[in-house]
Amino acid sequence: MSTQTRKVAVITGASQGIGAGLVVAYRKLGYAVVATSRSIAASPDPEILTVQGDIADRATAESIIAAGLEQFGRIDTLVNNAGIFISNAFTEFSRSEYDAVLGVNLTGFFRVTQLAIQQMLTQGAGHVVQITSTLADRADSNVTSVLAALTKGGLHSATRALAIEYATRGIRSNAIALGAIMTPMTEGYWDVLASLHPVGRMGEVSDVVDAAMYLETAPFVTGEILHVDGGQIAGH
Repeated sequence: MSTQTRKVAVITGASQGIGAGLVVAYRKLGYAVVATSRSIAASPDPEILTVQGDIADRATAESIIAAGLEQFGRIDTLVNNAGIFISNAFTEFSRSEYDAVLGVNLTGFFRVTQLAIQQMLTQGAGHVVQITSTLADRADSNVTSVLAALTKGGLHSATRALAIEYATRGIRSNAIALGAIMTPMTEGYWDVLASLHPVGRMGEVSDVVDAAMYLETAPFVTGEILHVDGGQIAGH
């Protein structure tokens, strides 16, 4: 693929789990990738640019987009995958937990998405995807999750608002709302988390990747919250 036609995806939280799976999938789709996380290692693939940094820091967002443009010349897709989940009783959440979750889940999303969309507007097209949680739509008495509902619910609303704001300007906005997925973040809790899903098992990284690839290749789909949650959204 020539550099003129090659598309470029930015993926946050890309060092492991879902993010790492998305990097592989976008490369298979022919995209160059800007992959970022706090501790991501350099890649031997010249079509993968890695950028270390805390997405909650505005300077990190700015360096990600600037580096991507310098290396590849364009930004076509942004996947806001970086996220923090902390389960606690509402009255027990500490200030540091609140700041950490809002910093990554909302502040991190906001600045990097602003910068990505600014570039997409100059290109006349683009796609933004948020990785969120079904807990934003359907509370579960087995999981105390007010901060997840607050932040991921905000991303759901922002996803739809962005879809409408840019619907006639070539930029799509979608989200993937997850149940519990088998990743390093959930390791050690898989048996317990499996019981939260009507299908009786946890999801796999490949399930999320398949959803992302569908959205990436579905030009008539925007403003969608695609639930990949083992039936949680339907009830239990």
